[in-house]
Amino acid sequence: MQELARPFDPDCTQCSRLAAFLANCRAKHDDYFGKPVPSFGPAAARLLIVGLAPGYHGANATGRPFTGDHAGVLLYETMHRHGLASAPVSEHADDGLQLLGCRITNAVRCVPPQNKPVGAEINACRPYLLDELEAVPAGGAMLALGKIAHDSVVRALGLRLAEHKFAHAAEHALPGNRTLIDSYHCSRYNTNTRRLTPEMFDTVMARAAALSRR
Repeated sequence: MQELARPFDPDCTQCSRLAAFLANCRAKHDDYFGKPVPSFGPAAARLLIVGLAPGYHGANATGRPFTGDHAGVLLYETMHRHGLASAPVSEHADDGLQLLGCRITNAVRCVPPQNKPVGAEINACRPYLLDELEAVPAGGAMLALGKIAHDSVVRALGLRLAEHKFAHAAEHALPGNRTLIDSYHCSRYNTNTRRLTPEMFDTVMARAAALSRR
């Protein structure tokens, strides 16, 4: 059964563990954003990129997805190469960077301890994700970075995981003539271990961009 979409609440404290973690963060780092992180990019863009959650010293600090940590380096560089970002580097939320026909969100909007959200937190945030998914126009595309993002997209749309299995570069037909394409997450661990190479990520991003421009 598909869940009900819900507009993003920037003051959400529904998950007590995450709310407490953010409160602790704000006490330690009064210059950090330290709140649920909003999506970035034009509304109803034809390509929606879905990550896992904000990084503690990245989006949680800057208030922009994939900004301020290692994961965003490869992401924005690759997006820029394919005409999806106005610059190859995302430095901070007021640096003038613009996304072009693309939007970035996360399956979980608050930074989790050890970068590991629990199932209840992923579920609680899913209505916000569904609101983003439903805004993707017919014929558009979604790029899931990692299995948790993939699974949350599939579940949000009321589809069966058994029929939409995660695999790097896998493509899944979605309602509305839309397509979900998967990638390993562009995390430091994946890039350092070469599970995800720049070439692999470039190929997936090129395909996602092409699908969104059909």
